[in-house]
Amino acid sequence: MAPAIDRLVTRGVSVRIRRAGSGVPMLFLHGAGGWPAWLPFFERMARRFTLSVPEHPGFGISDDPQWLRDVADLAMYYLDVLDAADASPVHLVGHSLGGWTAAEIAVRNAQRIASLTLLAPAGIRVNDVPPADSFLWSPEESARNRFYDQALVEESLKAPPPTDEQVGIDLQNKRAAVKFGWEPRWLDPALEKWLHRITVPTQVLWGRQDKVLPSAYASLWGERIPHAQVSVIEACAHSPHIEKCDVVVDKVLAFLDRVPT
Repeated sequence: MAPAIDRLVTRGVSVRIRRAGSGVPMLFLHGAGGWPAWLPFFERMARRFTLSVPEHPGFGISDDPQWLRDVADLAMYYLDVLDAADASPVHLVGHSLGGWTAAEIAVRNAQRIASLTLLAPAGIRVNDVPPADSFLWSPEESARNRFYDQALVEESLKAPPPTDEQVGIDLQNKRAAVKFGWEPRWLDPALEKWLHRITVPTQVLWGRQDKVLPSAYASLWGERIPHAQVSVIEACAHSPHIEKCDVVVDKVLAFLDRVPT
């Protein structure tokens, strides 16, 4: 199904958003690469849920308010979004930066959250296991390091040159990634000690061969979030919902089938 593309305005901040499906609401928060295209994973989720995929403020051609300084601010913005929606609690899914943001939301107020699914989230780290310094990678290195299956990369590298509009969007995405993840690298030093406040059902999914955020981080999330379910997926890197879509869909749906409604 083709999603509806619209603008979402919350407290004067306007962002792009894709919506599709029907049923219990699901909110997907994207990673630092920017607002994703309509992925097969989204198509599958929209068969069961009312799926919303917003572009974070500060990314692409969405508003970049002056008060938006860090992931904590981004989390508070999404709490405003959830309050304004006046709908039933959402299944919150976040990838990488979006997973970090989802966790920051949940430690502050989980009242509007039915469940939490974190796909290779940033935000915490294991001592002596640093993340990759992705800011130093070339565009080709970034593409290759995102996936275990290099056949997926070869197709993307054959794409035609970006338009001037897309170049502008890519530059804005890079500025936003620096704002949220530069110092300290993809980390909130205070987050780990508050993860015990996440009391909603939580699932953490990670690719074993993740070169961006090491899969060694997955077990720490499982230790810090009460009763979190952790799965590490083989032959998979930093984007499990893309590279192992069928596996992730099965795990997400099986997990959500056990969540009380």
